Amino acid sequence: MIYFLCNDAGRERIEIKGEDFKYLIKVRRHSVGDIVIFRSSEKMDVAHRYTLERIESRKAVFMLENSRLSVVQPKKKLHIGWCMIDNKSVEKVLPALNEMGVAKITFIYCQRSQKNFKPDFKRFGRILEASNQQCGRTDFMDIVTCNTLEAFITQNPDTKVFDFCEKTLKNYDEITTVLIGCEGGFSPKEKELLSSLDVFRLNTPMVLRSESAALAVAAKVLL
Repeated sequence: MIYFLCNDAGRERIEIKGEDFKYLIKVRRHSVGDIVIFRSSEKMDVAHRYTLERIESRKAVFMLENSRLSVVQPKKKLHIGWCMIDNKSVEKVLPALNEMGVAKITFIYCQRSQKNFKPDFKRFGRILEASNQQCGRTDFMDIVTCNTLEAFITQNPDTKVFDFCEKTLKNYDEITTVLIGCEGGFSPKEKELLSSLDVFRLNTPMVLRSESAALAVAAKVLL
C-alpha cells in the first residue's frame, strides 16, 4: 500500500474506525510509531504524512507530521473504447489497466454485446480506489458509456481499431484512442463502418480475448 484514502486527510488528528481500522491494524499490521501516507479523494495530489500515535480497541489515532504536493500520474494518456463484455471479465483486468495508466474507458453497446451486460460503476470505483492505493496513482480513471459505435466514432475521429487484419503497427506512440471489440469481434456492418479508420492487429497468430487485447494494447502504448 502506497497510501490510504481518507476523507479526513489533512486534519491535524484523525481517527480510523470500522473496516478501515481492521485493514490498517489487523491486515496491514501497523503499530504505534509507524508512518502512513493518507490522501483525500477530493484532493489526491497532496500527500499527508501521519504518525500512528495510539491504538485502542476499536480505533487508531494518527497525528499529522506534514503535507506536500505529490502527483503520480501516467506520462501518456490512452482512451479505450471497449465494446461491452461481462463485468466479471472487466474486473479481472481493471486493476492492471489502471496501474498501466489508462486514462479513460468508454464502454460501447455493439451489435454482438449481450444487452444484459451493464457496467457496475460503483464496483468499478471501489476496484480503482484499491488499485490507486496499491500503485500510488493520484488521479481516477474515467469510466463512461456510449450507446452506439457510430456515436463513439463521431466523438473520437482519431480512433484506431484493434481487429484481426493484415496490418501490424510499428509505432504505438501515435495511439491516443483505441477501439476494442467484444467477444466475437465486430459484425460485418460494424466492419464496414470502421473501414475508413486505421485498423491494426498485434503480432501474434493467436486469437485474443477482448480483455487480453485491452491489456496488450495498453501495455504497448503506455509502457
